[in-house]
Amino acid sequence: MPIFLECDRCTACCRWPGQVKVTAAEIGRLATHLNLPEAEFSARYTLLNANRSGLALPDQPNGACVFLDGDSCRVNPVKPQQCRDFPNLWSYPGAENLCRAKPVEVTAEEWRQRIRHATGRDLPPPA
Repeated sequence: MPIFLECDRCTACCRWPGQVKVTAAEIGRLATHLNLPEAEFSARYTLLNANRSGLALPDQPNGACVFLDGDSCRVNPVKPQQCRDFPNLWSYPGAENLCRAKPVEVTAEEWRQRIRHATGRDLPPPA
């Protein structure tokens, strides 16, 4: 049976320093959500990613995501795909010690439906 990790929005993943890559379409949605022109959003909230192949969101000085405000995400309704995919489709070393997502045993079809709902993607369940 596949395991689906139910996120409880603890924001632990948002406090881990790293590269949240963003696409042009995501920049457009984020800018609209924040009522900013795309050029202003890009200037204020993006930087060249580590491998110089695109843009990423900057971290706050403490390593947290620039959009983490206390215990909530200022852009949650339009958060980047990379954020929506965590923790079921990718993770980082040590996440299992910080992330409070609850593991739930589900059928293959239920896993597929939950992934579609959580990430907007239609993927086959893990083998």
